[in-house]
Amino acid sequence: MSFTQELRQQADGIFQAIFKHPFVRGIASGDLKKEQLIHYIKQDFEYLNAYMRIYGIAISKCSNREEIAVFNEQISFILHSEIHPHQNFCDVAGVSYEQLQGYPLAPSAHHYIRHMLTIAHEGSLGEIMAVLLPCPWTYQEIGRQLLEEVKPTESHKFYEWMHFYGDSSVLTTTTKFCESLDEWAAGTTELERQKMREHFLLSCQLEYMFWDMAYKLEDWPVRMTAEV
Repeated sequence: MSFTQELRQQADGIFQAIFKHPFVRGIASGDLKKEQLIHYIKQDFEYLNAYMRIYGIAISKCSNREEIAVFNEQISFILHSEIHPHQNFCDVAGVSYEQLQGYPLAPSAHHYIRHMLTIAHEGSLGEIMAVLLPCPWTYQEIGRQLLEEVKPTESHKFYEWMHFYGDSSVLTTTTKFCESLDEWAAGTTELERQKMREHFLLSCQLEYMFWDMAYKLEDWPVRMTAEV
């Protein structure tokens, strides 16, 4: 069993909880409130901006062009491709994508981003890959499972979202990350492998919390007011 296969096995309970989360089930049924879709997009727009910055930090720690290319391709993927599932949610919610950009982070999104940024600044390249991997991996499996379960036609509200994440593009990202992380894990110490396990599992937990944040319209407990 490879290192990433071990990680997936250890995180299976979290993956299964994500598959059963009411927001994910709402994608399957097409039954999500406008406010939930809007909250998700506001938070995910900022999350993906941070994700690209972390790719940039990872590039600064790469030792060859092959490693640089992997992260550079992913920046381009987010900038030019991952806007499509966001647009699907926007179309269903009846709002423009531009309206939902530049909003403050909710607590769970804030926690997740700070978790990744801390590892990016303080950890090795292997640790960065471990902290980033749950995002494409969970989405790829969600998309694949929903396509198999729902078998959506083009009339389904979230047809485009399910196909974007269930088809080959995100699978390619997950596969590349797994291969790179397995190679890194094979040449490092058990201490670093343990750190990578911890980072990966915490990111998996935070993936669950991100869905929960969107479903519950999570906000800070004390609302901030503008200064007079």
